[in-house]
Amino acid sequence: MARIFRRRSSAPSFYARRRVGILTALTGLLASAALINPPAASAALPTPVGAATARGYLASLTVATENRTGYDRSLFPHWITISGSCNTRETVLKRDGSNVTTDSSCAAKSGSWYSPYDGATWTAASDLDIDHVVPLAEAWDSGASKWTTAQRQAFANDLTRPQLIAVTDNVNQAKGDQDPATWVPSRSAYVCTYVRAWVQVKYYYGLSVDSAEKSALQGYLASC
Repeated sequence: MARIFRRRSSAPSFYARRRVGILTALTGLLASAALINPPAASAALPTPVGAATARGYLASLTVATENRTGYDRSLFPHWITISGSCNTRETVLKRDGSNVTTDSSCAAKSGSWYSPYDGATWTAASDLDIDHVVPLAEAWDSGASKWTTAQRQAFANDLTRPQLIAVTDNVNQAKGDQDPATWVPSRSAYVCTYVRAWVQVKYYYGLSVDSAEKSALQGYLASC
């Protein structure tokens, strides 16, 4: 009996090579795009009110001379337990970081944090401070001296308003208790966000502003 030989089509091999080539090209393009536009990490501060709303809030704030008599940082209890073994600092570090891992006590073991005040990125939690956007001393000066300890504790650990954010430690220390009349973030792209957050916090808590502070805030908000 004559044997019949069928010629195997070369089409599958051709299309397989073509698919591999296309996939390789796409992979290269995606890699190039990642180099050109790397993913940008950003702190997850609760979004402040818009500039128009902030201007309205600012107009309604009482203007008064500040008074620091009797202030002590311990009058604002922090950091408190938020969930399980996690306190406020640890909660903000987890919220504001990327790929954060923690140990059994909730302390950050690894991760990446972007500080929007100065544009620096850190991979050690020890390089970060949790900034009170409106400093505790500033709050005391502008009305918190009349609050109860429970009210001051709520202010010092507020995760709902744009009041707590992870930033470079020495930048936070340089800020200290200054208001926007003498200090705003060096990274100009973040100044508008910062002053909107400042006004929102002061408005929510019924805190006053001094005349220099109000003037500075008006100037910054006019450019937002």
